[in-house]
Parts: sequence; structure tokens; C-alpha cells
Amino acid sequence: MPLRYKNAKRHLKRGTNKPGFRRSTVSSSRKNHKFSFSDLKPKTVIGNVKKLFTTKEGLKKLGTFAVIGLAVVVGLFGWYAKDLPTPNKINSRISAQTTQIFDRNGKLLYEMHGDKNRILVEFDEIPENVKNATVAVEDKNFYKHGGFSGTRILGAAFYNLLAGGKITQGGSTITQQFVKNALLTNEQRYSRKIKELILSIEIESMYKKDDILKMYLNEIPYGSNAYGIKVAAKTYFDKDLKDLTLEESAVLAALPQAPTYYSPFGSNKDALLVRKDVIINLMADQKYITKKEAEEAKKKEIVFSNNPYGSITAPHFVMFAREKLVEKYGEQMAAEGGLKVYTSLDLDMQLAAEKAVKEGADKVIKYGGSNAALVSIDPKTGQILAMVGSRDFFNQDIDGNVNVTTMARQPGSSFKPYAYATSWKKTNWGPGSTLYDFKTDFGGGYIPSNYDGKDHGVQSMRTALDGSLNIPAVKALYIAGMDETLKTVSEMGISTLNDPSKYGLSLVLGAGEVKPVEHAAAFGVFGNGGIKQEQSWFVKIEDAKGKTLDEYKQKPGKQVIDPQIAYLMSNVLSDNNARAYVFGSRNSLTLPDRPVAAKTGTTNDFKDAWTVGFTPQVSTAVWVGNNDGTPMKRSADGSIVAAPIWQNYMKAVTAKMPKEEFKRPSGIKTVTIDAITGRKVTSATKQTRTDLFPSWYKTPNVNGQAQEIKIDKSSGKLATDKCPAELIETRIYSPITAEIPSTDPSFARWNAPVQKWAVSQGYSTDMGGIPTEACDIHTGADLPTLSITYPGDGDTVAKDFTAQMTIQTPAGFYSATFTIAGKTYTAKTNGSFYEANISITTAGEYELTATVKDSKSQTVTKKVKIKVL
Repeated sequence: MPLRYKNAKRHLKRGTNKPGFRRSTVSSSRKNHKFSFSDLKPKTVIGNVKKLFTTKEGLKKLGTFAVIGLAVVVGLFGWYAKDLPTPNKINSRISAQTTQIFDRNGKLLYEMHGDKNRILVEFDEIPENVKNATVAVEDKNFYKHGGFSGTRILGAAFYNLLAGGKITQGGSTITQQFVKNALLTNEQRYSRKIKELILSIEIESMYKKDDILKMYLNEIPYGSNAYGIKVAAKTYFDKDLKDLTLEESAVLAALPQAPTYYSPFGSNKDALLVRKDVIINLMADQKYITKKEAEEAKKKEIVFSNNPYGSITAPHFVMFAREKLVEKYGEQMAAEGGLKVYTSLDLDMQLAAEKAVKEGADKVIKYGGSNAALVSIDPKTGQILAMVGSRDFFNQDIDGNVNVTTMARQPGSSFKPYAYATSWKKTNWGPGSTLYDFKTDFGGGYIPSNYDGKDHGVQSMRTALDGSLNIPAVKALYIAGMDETLKTVSEMGISTLNDPSKYGLSLVLGAGEVKPVEHAAAFGVFGNGGIKQEQSWFVKIEDAKGKTLDEYKQKPGKQVIDPQIAYLMSNVLSDNNARAYVFGSRNSLTLPDRPVAAKTGTTNDFKDAWTVGFTPQVSTAVWVGNNDGTPMKRSADGSIVAAPIWQNYMKAVTAKMPKEEFKRPSGIKTVTIDAITGRKVTSATKQTRTDLFPSWYKTPNVNGQAQEIKIDKSSGKLATDKCPAELIETRIYSPITAEIPSTDPSFARWNAPVQKWAVSQGYSTDMGGIPTEACDIHTGADLPTLSITYPGDGDTVAKDFTAQMTIQTPAGFYSATFTIAGKTYTAKTNGSFYEANISITTAGEYELTATVKDSKSQTVTKKVKIKVL
């Protein structure tokens, strides 16, 4: 047994005047006493009392004292009663009650309070052990007296008198203690004791004993800001009241005597355990329990709560809700109004979020991060479903109590969808439109690079966004317009980007800052058909009496972007094939059983990494980094450190949801365009692209549409059907230019790299250079002629034979050949014929071909069928 525990027991036996122990001793050497201990000898006291009742003089004095005493008592009662509160209104008094915060399904998350944390309970809700332990130690005759105990009052007065008039013992019953805590103050004055006595008598005449005990157990302070037995159970044992054991009930009964001294979180825990055992013994002595039960209870280990914050679930969300509650009702009402707040949080989803963040922490740390946060929104209602502000609320080393989901952070490339969506409002743009990914000077020395430092050439908006290419994204923002993009962002719910003058084109790469809780909600607008719902954190709020103060009601919401654009963005961000060229087909941006749209983001300095994505039912943002802004490793991009957390959470929560497709609105159309030029398909088109576009899209068709031209290389003029195939060259004359009009101030800078690429790919960008005349070299008037003189058609020859032909070449001779059995033989002139010695190894039927070519590459061919023996 610990020495301190032994000392505590010894003090109890000696009656040491420690806080909470009723026994007290007093030194006979105390100064300024106005009486002698000899005056209190039993024989002396008994003799004086006997004289009062046996002598005429004594009876006369006794009567006089009685009249005077009665008058004094009546006078005191009248004097002190005039300003006392009315006890018949005790149950309707305004009392500080704890506000309870629940999830949407009524699961308790937290109990918030001001100076007094209190939850009122009914008498039947209080366990018998709690009632009995309290009565046993505080007032064993509670059910017998009328509100006060004369014996206890006289005993207390005696000890106080010995203490020089200082109140050291109150002699209070349970009723008096309740009056003191509920209606009076704790001031140590006799006047307060008189008031306490008067009110106790009145209350005893108006209420049943069980009601008084109930009010006492609801009112009494148990320390640590815990008022009332229900809150005490939660504070010290993290238990519901009904689940308290006998020994735990005794511990709670021990606390009110001196809550600070006996606090299990202080230095006198052993003294509390001693007092607990004393109370258990008293319960046995007073027949509430058996001796055997008492001994068994005293042996059981007591396990106290080790959470300095008390019982709290989803701490970041609870603190978020608390702030909102204070904004709504004020500090006092929020903390002490006894409100029941049914929040929007889904505890099952919250636990899944906490698990995903916890399981992803090792990878985060591996890549130089220390923290991660996740927030999840219902796009259809705007309600917050899960909120994990950091990976560990209680870890001060990472500022764990800071709720990152409500803090502004740079979004990296996860901002890009806002710019693309804004550009699609314009007539000539959509997911299939062409953007050129070549290093471009955007002015002012701003020349961004892609994440891999490479150019990716011709891209559609779909593949450029899904591949998270930076250069096309900057072009998309320029095309959309800064003001228009920021307007879109604001209308979708982002509150942090209000001044266009602060941002340049790098905004699309995440140069601004957004809050994850708003970022998730804004992405959810895409999944909700372009309708924005006001963000909501509660379902219902009730006052202490159960009256509904406020309640969430489904509203139509506001159409902030066209439903066609919302669908197109959902379609693009859920297209895993379109992102596979960068992220691979097996990435963390998909779900196994349903479409899901997602976008990663990483800042250039690797301080922030993101994944934001949504289904029609849930939109989630995950942030990873360091709270102090320290960069992570340069390989810590959103797809590596944030996406796995996002995917694990989304898998868990959507598994319980029905599969739901993104709703395709009317008007969406499928269009095929020239993939290279981004314009209408022509006969010159070598590569097409078919994609989705909004109803207002019009395929560009500028002057000088791309054309495929066949040129005779020998003349440089248009080829005819008389031109030899080997001299015909196909040239594509195309107006391949930058994506913006030639009148735009930035056109020249954008156009230069596009033109350079076009020329390298065989595209002539000079439309004025197309020839207009036909080839005049190859007219068909001077074509060569030939005749096979041996063998003739159908002849039989030996395996070795000499083939002969006669030819004429008006334009000049170039070559003559025989071809048989896949082998070509050069024919040479013998003066009259052109001949070649041919050898065949296998007998059979063959086709012999003779060919003559002149100096203009004009060719003529003749064939005969022969049989070889």
C-alpha cells in the first residue's frame, strides 16, 4: 500500500481536520477563548441544567429565555426572509445547463459549457448506488429530518465556537447544501446560514424528499467544471450515468466535500480513494449494501478518464460547430443554454475519415509531411458530413488542434477546373477543343513549365486537364478571363479570392489560397448539376425544453453554373482513360464500382498537396503538408500523398450508398473536329477528335481551312493522274495558329511555338504558296512503249531461259526490267532487243512482268503467263 494512502487512512482515524473530513480537534492552547474547558465538564453542565427545571427561579428564567428566544428567532426569520428567492419557483429557475452536440443520428459528440457544466436528469435516471452513497456520506438521516438537523447544527456551532467564531463546520443537511448551491452563495457568514435554514424549511414543506435529492444531485459541484451527477460521470469516467459501478458511485459521492482537494487529476488521488472506501463502508453500515459487496467493491481498480478535454468525438468539427453556435446565439446561450445541437456530421463517415487519415500518415511522413486533413460535403444539401482538421487533434508538435480544413491553403492544380469551366461558357470551347502544349511566353517573363519539364504537343482540353498540364491550363485561364474566372469561383462558394488585381495567370496553378471546406463544397457544385447549396453544419437545434430553435430545411439552391458545364466537368474529371497517359490507368483517383470525378493538386514548392473529388452524393477534399509551411520532398505530389487517403475514405463511405451516375442534361452534343487545327473536318484532315460539347458550341471555320494538296515534285505544280506516283508529294496547307485571335495582344507570343511545331510536322502555314497550275511535264503524250517478244503468253519454257522485249522511250531511256517469282532481272540491250537470262528452280505456272521507265519517271508495264517445266 502506498505510503500516502496509509497516511490518508491514518488521518481519518485521528480525525484530522483535512478538507472533507467531518471530525475535528482543537488545541486547548487556542488563544482568546472566553470560556474554560472546566465549564464544560459533564457534572457542571448537568447541574446547571437541573436547576433550570427544578427550581422556581430556574423555571422563571427558562420561560423568560423561551419568550426572548422565540422573539429573536421570529425576528431573525422575518428580517432575513424578506430578500430571499422564492423556493416554489426552484424548478423553473434559470440554471446554466450544458449544451450537447450530437451527430445527425443523435450520437453524442461533445458537451460544451461555460463555468458550470451541467445536464439535468430525472430521479429515476440516477442509479441507486449514487443516491445511496450520497445519502450515506452527506446526510444519513435525510429521509427523517425536516430540512435541518438540530444535532448537527449544535455540533457545528460547538466546533465553530472552539475555532474562535470562524465557521469551519456547517452542519448542513443535503437540503441545506442544495439551497446554498442553487439559491445562495458560498460566503462564510452566519447570516447566510440563517437564510439557508429558512429556505431549507420552506423547500422541505413544498417538495418530496426524492425531488430534493434529485435537485441536489443535479446541482452539486463535483469539480473540473462538472456540475451535476451526469456530467461528473462523463468527466471522471467517460461513462454514461447508468453505467456507473458501485465503487465509481462512491468516488463521485466523495468529491463534493472538497472537489479540488479530492480531484483524481490532482495530487490527492490517494485521499480520494481512501474516502471512497469510507463511503462504501458507510453504505454497508447503513444496510444499502452487504459487507461482502463492500469488500469486493473496495478491491476493484478505479480507471479514470485520461482525456484532458473531457469526452469529445470529432474534435475539429465540434470546435467548428461551437464557433458557429456562438456566432448564432452568443457565448452564454451557446455554452449554458442547455441546447441540443444535432449537427450535419455523420459519425460513421467521420470515423472512416479519421481512419483514412491515420492510415495515410506513414506515407505523408515518409514524404516530408507531418499533417493531413479531410473534409467531406453532401453536394445536394451543402451539409458537412466529416471533418478531420489534422491527423491528431491532441498532438501539439504538429499544431494538431488547428483545423486545417477551415484554413486558407494554396490549391495547386486542383484550381484548374474552375478556369476550364469558365472557358466553356464561351461559344467556341468545350472538352474536345484543341490547346497546344508548347513552352510559351505569356508576357512579363512568365514562362511556365509542365511538372515533367516536357511539352506534350496537341492536346484536347479534356486530356490537358486530366493530365494536369500547366501550359494549357494557363491558356485556359487567359481564354476564360481572370475576372470571369474569379466570378465563377466566388459564385461556387470560394470566399478567399476577392481581388483580381492580386493575381496573375499563375492563379490557375494554385497561386491563390482556398479553404478545404469551401474547395470541397465548390467541387460538389459540379456533381450537383451546377446548383450550389449553402453550407450547413446542423440539422436541428433545440433549447433546454426541447423546443426547436432552428432546423435545416432542404432548399432549391442556386444555379451558379450551367448544368451542361457541370456535367461536362464531371465527365472530364471522371475520365480515367484521359488521365492514364500521365497517372497510369491504376491510380488512386478511381472507385471500383461507380464513376467518380477527381483532381489532384501540388504547389510548385511542394508545401501543399491535394486531392479533391466527388460523386453526386459526396464531395471530399484532402490536404497534406506541414502546418508551418515547411516544404515536403519534391516527389510529394497530390497523387502520391493525398490521393490514397482520399480514395480509401471514398471507398469506405460510398460502399453504403447506391450507385449514382452524373445526370446528363439536355443540350449536350457530340461533335467531331479536326484534332490538329481544332476546326471543322475537311478532306485534308489527317486526325479527328470526337468529344462532348455544350449546346452553344460552334465549331470554328476560319478562312483558309486546312487542305491536302498533291504536288508533282519534278514540276512543283499540282499533280495529275498522268504524274508518276513516286513523284507525287502530299502537302497539308493549314491555318494552324495560336488558339487566340490574331488581333489579341498575346497572339504573336503564343503563335511562334505553334508555327515552329507545324513546320516540323510537314504543315505549310503559308496559305498563299499553294500552286494553282497542273503539272506540264507529265502530259501522257510521250509515254514509253514495250512489247514482250519472248516468251509469248501461254508458252512453255525450260527452267533456264532468256526473256526479250522491244521498247521505245521518246522522252529518253532510264531502265528496263523483268520480274518473275518475286525476283527482278535487269534487261540489257543486244542491239535489237532488251533481254535478261532468267533461272527458275521449281516447275510450275508463273507470271512474267516487263517494265520500262523513261527519264521523266514515266513507266509502262506488260505481263504474260508462262509454264516452266
